[in-house]
Formats: sequence, C-alpha cells, structure tokens
Amino acid sequence: MDPIIGLGLVQGFNRSIKGLRPFPALSGPGCKIPSTQADIWCWVCGADRGHITHVGRSVAKALQPAFRCDRLVDGFKFDSGLDLTGYEDGTENPEGGAAVDAAITENAGPGIDGSSFVATQQWVHDLDHFKSLPQAEQDNIIGRRLSDNEELDDAPVSAHVKRTVQESFEPEAFVVRRSVPRADKGGEGLMFVAFGQSLDAFEAQLRRMAGQ
Repeated sequence: MDPIIGLGLVQGFNRSIKGLRPFPALSGPGCKIPSTQADIWCWVCGADRGHITHVGRSVAKALQPAFRCDRLVDGFKFDSGLDLTGYEDGTENPEGGAAVDAAITENAGPGIDGSSFVATQQWVHDLDHFKSLPQAEQDNIIGRRLSDNEELDDAPVSAHVKRTVQESFEPEAFVVRRSVPRADKGGEGLMFVAFGQSLDAFEAQLRRMAGQ
C-alpha cells in the first residue's frame, strides 16, 4: 500500500509537483460535483476484513498526531466486478502496455516518474429509482445491455458509455479505473478511483459528464 499525497500536503512543505492541482468543483444541468480535498489518501485492499481493519488502524496511528482520519469508506467487491446497479464496471479499461501508458507518469523527473496521479469520487446511486425503470431504459442510461454487457450502438448520447468513450476526446482521455461499490448509512453507490499519467484525461471525462 502506497499513500497518495494531496496538494495541501505538498504546499505545506513549500513544494510543488507539476500537474498536481485541486479537484475541480463542477456543476451542470441537474448535478453538482463538489471538491472535497484531502492531504493523504490510502487504499487498503485485501480479502480478510479483519486484516484490512488492523492495517488501517496501524496507518492511522502512524500518522498521528500530525493527521486525523477525516473520511473512512468501506468498499467491497460485488459479484466479481459489478456495480450495485448490476452492470459490469470498467469494461473499457486499457490493458497491458496501454494501461501502463495511461496510468504511469514518464519523463517528469526523479521522484515523479513511475508514479500515478489519482482522482477519487464518492458517488451516490438512487437504486430505488433506477431499479423502478424498465430494463430497456436502464440499458439506455448505462449504454450497455445488462444481459450480456454488450454496448448499444443506438444508445442515446446521454448514456454513460457514450459520454465517456475515452478515444472520443481530443486528445484521447484514457485512465485506468479501479472502482469498488460502497454502502453505508449515507446510502449506496460507487467509490470511483482513476489512475492517470496526469489529471487531464480524468478531468476531460468529468467535465463532459457534468454537461460542460
């Protein structure tokens, strides 16, 4: 587990990292995307919930008293990679060398080369409303058929798949996504995580999703 450091921490040490900038607060028709920054982000993964808990506690203890845990999100795997809507997540992820090119920074200098820029978002799904819709309408919202995960050629331009076709941007906006479902007393949804060789591709997709 490698911690991800945020802009506030970098600036606190009177340093700068080229390309590191605040998460953009955006708004569009019917949506608002707030910017909630953190100085350090850690992702603890594993199959054993007890082990994850102990590792997380040790990380938090090691960072005290300089830092406090501001947010703790418990993610999980659903049916080998499904979103809670039931659709497969990350189908169009680049693979192999293409994934390395999309996610790993090169030619940026010592200390930066070999690293990634990471963006995280905590999405809330209105599952009651979504599941109340006819199956064809659900498929059109996502842009894929639930039954076989095939992309719909005639899906509306508002479909999620149509809005985020990574090769449809100029320049192309490829990122490597490692998202996980989440559910707690605040609701259910997705913890979206995007790794990129810069933040440009992620922000381009986000702006289009917000209607900009």
